[in-house]
This record gives sequence, structure tokens and C-alpha cells, in this order.
Amino acid sequence: MSALGAARSDLDAVEAIVRAAGTSFHRGMAILPADRRHAMYAIYAFCRIVDDIVDEPGALAAKRAELDRWRARIAALYAGVADDLPVSRILLRAIRAYGLRQEDFVAVIDGMQMDGETDIIAPSLAALDLYCDRVASAVGRLSVRAFGDGSPQADVVAHHLGRALQLTNVLRDIAEDAGRNRVYLPREFFSRPPASAKEALADPLLPEICCRMTLMAHHHFHAAAAAMDSCDRRAMRPARLMGATYAAILRHLEKRGWQRLDEPVKLAKWEKLWLLLRFGLR
Repeated sequence: MSALGAARSDLDAVEAIVRAAGTSFHRGMAILPADRRHAMYAIYAFCRIVDDIVDEPGALAAKRAELDRWRARIAALYAGVADDLPVSRILLRAIRAYGLRQEDFVAVIDGMQMDGETDIIAPSLAALDLYCDRVASAVGRLSVRAFGDGSPQADVVAHHLGRALQLTNVLRDIAEDAGRNRVYLPREFFSRPPASAKEALADPLLPEICCRMTLMAHHHFHAAAAAMDSCDRRAMRPARLMGATYAAILRHLEKRGWQRLDEPVKLAKWEKLWLLLRFGLR
């Protein structure tokens, strides 16, 4: 029987979306059993699709309408009805198999809408935290259930690990985001709230701001690791691997420093292999 009892054509279509994204996610999820792996592929594909709605050129009204169609599509899944999209059919099976929660899918859509409604320039700490919860921790709450742990402590892992990963993304992508007139660094850290990305990057406090953000990310990495100790060890393998991978990226960012923000930071192949052996297989 195929994974989740789904049609092979649907599984292949969803996996193709994951492969096309060109990230390490596809390889990272290889440590999961087939049913759970394909549930994660469907969760990732859903996130990729709604993110692309926001990122693609087009009128804001059209983007809102498409996101609303996804809200309706998610509501239909919880009424037991999937439409003709392969990702919808796989998600329906994953929802039934692993108890994925509707509010977490909706939170992801809400987070993407936050990103698409306007240029985000130095949000408040509270707004940044809400954004991280919606676009990252909500994905984590879906993921831990697909991994095999739906306990309250697994939700604590998702809360902290999602924020740690997203803050690391923010720090890694400062220059790229600024090119789209977006700055996700909190306004409370600036000498004065910037009106544009150019103004934010010219702030003399920028290196200090990045260091403060780094401390926030480290706090969430440590809190997530502590919460994992109370969770199902086998189920947390993918979470441990993701946490270790992003923590390594954060260390590389710290080593590079905050003066050359356009200098890319990536893990070497040997580092990825070492992390997989250390955290993904135990």
C-alpha cells in the first residue's frame, strides 16, 4: 500500500512541489517513515503554495481572494471534503491520521496575509512575535503531530523552535529582505523607528540590533531543546535535526558578523552530513 493509502500520482505531485523548492527539507524528512514523511511533504507544499500567493506579483485584492479560497479549502477538509488538488487530498489523509488542527493551518494563512498586506518595516516586538508564531510556530504545531507527538510539551517545542528558526531566517535574510523594502528587525531596538529599509540599514545601531536578535534566537533554541527532553525521543528526531541545522547557521552568521550583510552564509555539505548523523539518526 502507498503512503497514507493515497494515490501514487497525488504523492508524486506533492513531492514534486517539495523538490522544486530546492531546499534541504526534502532530504531532512527522509528520516521519517513513509506515511509521516508524505504528511510533512503535504504540510510543506501547503505552506509553499500560500507563500507563493503572497510573493508573486499581482493585485492585493486578488491575493486576498486566493488566500480566502485556501481558508475555505481548509474548512472543507475539516468537513471531510477535498477538492481536486493533490495537496488537498493528501492533507485530508494527514489530518485524519495525525490529528492536525485547523487553527494551525489558518494561522499560517493569516501569517502570509500579514506579509502581503503591506511592506513590513521594523514591526513592534509584539507584532514580530505574532508573525513568527503564524508563519513558523504554527507550522511547527502541525509538524510535531506529523512527527508523532501531539502532547502539550510538543507544542512548547513548536512554540520555541518555530521562533528560533524564523529569527534566524530574519538575520540571514536582512539584505535580501531590504531589497524588497522589508525589515523584520523590531522597532524597539532602533535608535528611532525607520521609515524605509534603506534607513534601517543605515542605523548605526544595526550591529547591536542583530546581536540582540541573536540572543533572542539562542533563547528559543535552548528552550526548545529543554522541552524536547520531555517529548517522545523518536518523534523529535526531525525537530532536533532542524534545530541543530539552524543553530549552526546562526553560529556562522555570528562568525561572519553584521557589517557584510550581503555575504551569504551556508552550511558546507560535510556539516549537513555531520548534523544528520548526529541528530537525525538517534
